[in-house]
Amino acid sequence: MHAIKHSFGKYFWHGHHDDQQHLEIHQNITSAPKPPTTLDIIRYRYHYGVNLGAVYVLEKWLFSSAFPSDVTDKQTSELEAVKTWTKEIGLEATRERFEARWKDIIQSTDWNWLVNKGHVTSIRLPIGYFTLGPDYCKGTPFETYAAVYRGAWSSVRALVATARSHGIGVLIDYHALPGGANAGDHSGTNSGSAELWNNVPNLVLAQRCLEFLAKEISGGSVVDAIGLQIVNEAAYDAPGMYEWYDKMISAISAIDAKIPLYISDGWDLPRAISYAKTKNKATIESTSQSSCPVVIDTHLYFCFVDDDKSPQQIIAAIPEQLSAIDGNDGSVVDRGAVQVIVGEYACTMSESSWNKMGASTGPTKTDASTLKVQFGNAQCQRWCEKSGGCYFWTLRMDWMNGGEWGFVEQTNNGATCPPPNLLLSPKDVKAAVEKCANQQAQIRDLSYAQHVNYWNDTAPDQKFEHDLFRQGYYLGWNDALFFFEARSKGSLASGGGVGADKIGMLELWVRKRILDCGVTGAFVWEFEGGLRKGVSDFYSTAGV
Repeated sequence: MHAIKHSFGKYFWHGHHDDQQHLEIHQNITSAPKPPTTLDIIRYRYHYGVNLGAVYVLEKWLFSSAFPSDVTDKQTSELEAVKTWTKEIGLEATRERFEARWKDIIQSTDWNWLVNKGHVTSIRLPIGYFTLGPDYCKGTPFETYAAVYRGAWSSVRALVATARSHGIGVLIDYHALPGGANAGDHSGTNSGSAELWNNVPNLVLAQRCLEFLAKEISGGSVVDAIGLQIVNEAAYDAPGMYEWYDKMISAISAIDAKIPLYISDGWDLPRAISYAKTKNKATIESTSQSSCPVVIDTHLYFCFVDDDKSPQQIIAAIPEQLSAIDGNDGSVVDRGAVQVIVGEYACTMSESSWNKMGASTGPTKTDASTLKVQFGNAQCQRWCEKSGGCYFWTLRMDWMNGGEWGFVEQTNNGATCPPPNLLLSPKDVKAAVEKCANQQAQIRDLSYAQHVNYWNDTAPDQKFEHDLFRQGYYLGWNDALFFFEARSKGSLASGGGVGADKIGMLELWVRKRILDCGVTGAFVWEFEGGLRKGVSDFYSTAGV
């Protein structure tokens, strides 16, 4: 216990040596937490990102140049591209063509733009089972063309390494699964049906791919990946989906229980929230410590629905999005952690909506360019308020800068906007840290007194463990500080230290810290409350 206290206290007391004499580690804290690692920061910070799009999983509407000129309108998928090129120029020439495209599609100037203009923290990288190489093409429609993908995974590894050298994390998005998790061509074929579900050979191959990816992320060649998305846009009410999730989470957890796993909400966010709460428990008596944290991926587009609404009405309704989270977050001890990211969004509305622009009496102006900026701003603000991250669809296409689907164009015109903390100069970060250090003791003591007084008034005859609140507070404040100053201290390669990160995946971070500390007993909720208060007080004091 003495060793635990020494290790624990050393991190607790970082930056506030005034308490070394009187802070005793509570007996219900059984493990020593360590400071956040660089990998912790890139996994649990707020993810302001962009999808790389149809690079490893082709979609003709984005890259018609990647298809032979004589393909039909029904040949829009990766399979059709590799099939028609092989027929036209042969297998080896097709492989060379695909490899050159993978290598050249993101240039050094693009990476610099993502850091210095886009201010992204991460990219979402869609891949397919065929991307993993010939061994994973056997028994599939890609088997004949497997040699084309001989170097595909090496290309992905190089891309992840390049991203990390720029301070950008990568979410590996298993986008195209055997048979297709949905009927779209972005599942790799033009079959028009979701043939993954209830198909044993496809499900077996899908699991084999995921286990390979987990090993690569855990200790292989993409160890800096921020997480693994096990399926993209699962069909609504897909048969056996949640049972399959159970199986995949168990299999991947056996490889590395620290990897954040991202699941599709299957276009039903409330149901996914109910499921996630059962997987993200925060009690050391359960199997929580041996199970990967689960993140829900939801996609929010406004161009396929709401044709009866004007742009002004759509914008006005953005603050209502993600309301399914309300009442399900904020207490992982009671409910389990609910962490949602918006894996895809854009600045596109339907033509029908735009035709109603002048007929609206909404609160915004009727100028189209102004509305487009307001639309993007409203989305970015809401996603930042309610989610752990967002990824615009998409970065690259033939028709750059991409219009309302283009991250470059929407960034340049101010529609998509990073959280203000990502724009802070190193000087601003230093000043904020100094302000927090100067005010910490006063703010901490006030928060502790308010907590104690509230429960003394609410339940005067009940015994509590308020020291757990105090120690959770210390941990939360210090964690927020570590995330915040990591860039300026050179822990993350990015834009000369510009920007400061926040704990965006807060629900899962709280769960992680409760498990890290091995907090036990009936008052774990006090530790959680203190941790959350320490984080929020730090950000309030820092002005972010």
